[in-house]
Amino acid sequence: MNRTMEEQTTIRPVEKNNDGTPEEKPVISILAPVYNEEPVLPELYRRVREVMEQTGEPWELVLVDDGSRDRSAEVIAALHEQDPRVRGLSFSRNFGFQIAVTAGLDYVEGDAVILADADLQDPPEVFPEMIARWREGYDVVYGVRTRREGETWFKLFTAKLFYRLIYRITDVNIPLDTGDFRLMDRRVVNVLRHMPERNRFLRGMIPWLGFRQIGIPYQRKARFAGESKFSSVRQMLPFALDAITSFSYLPLQLATYLGFSLAALSGLAIIVVILLRLLGPSNPLAGQATTLVIVLFLGGVQLISLGIIGEYLGRIYDEVKGRPLYLVDRTWGIDLRPER
Repeated sequence: MNRTMEEQTTIRPVEKNNDGTPEEKPVISILAPVYNEEPVLPELYRRVREVMEQTGEPWELVLVDDGSRDRSAEVIAALHEQDPRVRGLSFSRNFGFQIAVTAGLDYVEGDAVILADADLQDPPEVFPEMIARWREGYDVVYGVRTRREGETWFKLFTAKLFYRLIYRITDVNIPLDTGDFRLMDRRVVNVLRHMPERNRFLRGMIPWLGFRQIGIPYQRKARFAGESKFSSVRQMLPFALDAITSFSYLPLQLATYLGFSLAALSGLAIIVVILLRLLGPSNPLAGQATTLVIVLFLGGVQLISLGIIGEYLGRIYDEVKGRPLYLVDRTWGIDLRPER
């Protein structure tokens, strides 16, 4: 069912400014996590304002400072003073991109939320097409990368491999070549806010919800300024592990299959050894070297299996501790609720 402007405005409560005049609630919230993006933020605001004013939609820009070490927080404060439609919060330390997105979703006010990177790799000029698809009745509109500028061959190769691996081994239909750039309807956001897991993989959580989803192609741009905060293997591997362990039991199943396979191979080996003993005085499998190789091999398999179990167990441990997902240090234009 198509969403009209009239339908959207009738469900939003009317609040008032300090002078008693009605405050127009945003229809569209743009959410951008921020980590050491001081030189980018003014340009981000300029382009978002330019695009959103062309659409005629009431909007807000919510910036979540994920414990930046530069002056990103000060820039957010200055933008809020310049334009109250820019709202923000700053963490007490770095909690990670996924948690920053989660915090932003807790405080956005729009009927639809556009999640985009602060570095302008997700161009604001795509927003109007996303909004148009949302108006047609889609609950999630995600960007499909047709081209990725300014990225190394290693990043492109590993990203392509990762998405295809996840697509194969998970029980969730995660679209290929998609990132976090997407528009979500308010009811999708409300459901996400009630999913409290700590090792979060939003690119899988959102497809898992269902609802009406559609992709639109776009060209991912190079960073406007600064360096990528997510390019090394050390940064990408934990993200991949969170994705796999959140939506697939395949690693645990592989450990089981490997155990049964080695047990069957051992049974066959016993038969072969007995036959060699019966058929001749010499045994080609005898010797210390063979025994050590077999012991080391089995020990390695056992340690790998324990490591796989440990990854899942560690995530269970994180959940049962019950610590808040994030801690907020400062806010601009946001009234805090208790952290979850």
